[in-house]
Amino acid sequence: MRLRWFILSAAALVGAATTAYALTSDEIKAKLQTAGYTQIREIQAGKIKTFKAVKDGQERSIIVDTRGHIKELQ
Repeated sequence: MRLRWFILSAAALVGAATTAYALTSDEIKAKLQTAGYTQIREIQAGKIKTFKAVKDGQERSIIVDTRGHIKELQ
């Protein structure tokens, strides 16, 4: 019983920590600008933050996770 309580408590803490560290759209746009992207616009895609932006003269599709890691989609 204690193990079950511990697992549920740990899962709740991890969920709260993930939400607490999630970046806002404005923070993500600032991070993308710092990385050299321009003309940044958010695309509605559910829970995953998806963006279109221009870098080196080419439009790119980008996803950004809750910790701010940037990944260009192919």
